[in-house]
Amino acid sequence: MKKLYIFDFDGTLFDTVHDVVICLNEALSVNNFPTLSDSEYVERLGGNINEIVSLVLKDQNTPENIELIKKTYTPLYDDSPKDKSVPFDGIRQLLEKLQDSGALIAINSNRTTQSIKHFTDKFLKDIDFILIEGHNENYPSKPSPIGVNRIIDKADVSLDEAIYIGDSITDIKTAQNAGVDCVIVKWGYGFDDAYQHDYPLAVVDDVSQLYCLLKH
Repeated sequence: MKKLYIFDFDGTLFDTVHDVVICLNEALSVNNFPTLSDSEYVERLGGNINEIVSLVLKDQNTPENIELIKKTYTPLYDDSPKDKSVPFDGIRQLLEKLQDSGALIAINSNRTTQSIKHFTDKFLKDIDFILIEGHNENYPSKPSPIGVNRIIDKADVSLDEAIYIGDSITDIKTAQNAGVDCVIVKWGYGFDDAYQHDYPLAVVDDVSQLYCLLKH
């Protein structure tokens, strides 16, 4: 087994897209921009909020429009019940098994740390994450390895003692840039570019398969 397991958040630990799309579409509609379906939004995932909104706005992605949508969207999302955002089936049990084995567990995401902690405090309060590294305006977002590097420094482990678990090509590039092994899951928001990439150790279909792989 590895000593440190670093997880992506959206699409890996939690299914969050539905609540985001509801609030983002409201922000777009209020400002007279076209709205998106869930699948159209998923195609634009991977970056931080600025990058996602830029892709959502397509050829209308001026700096002013990006800021307008962000300023409208953020309070809508923060104040929403987010009751459609839940851990994927089996995730809590997976993390408990890893923790019980003595492994260190962390999260690295382009979602803000505060937002991640809202969900971990609600659903995963028994999991002692060694560090949650979310989007920070002072640092580059994934696929920059800065978040992974900070987690590895905190855990005080070597690169070959850590592994990154994600669902997208951004996660693969993050792991590559950090020099750590990577596993990709297929229940999230990834596409064939991630599933067919030659860098991950494996691409897994379900949580039980992931646990079998990680425990060795």
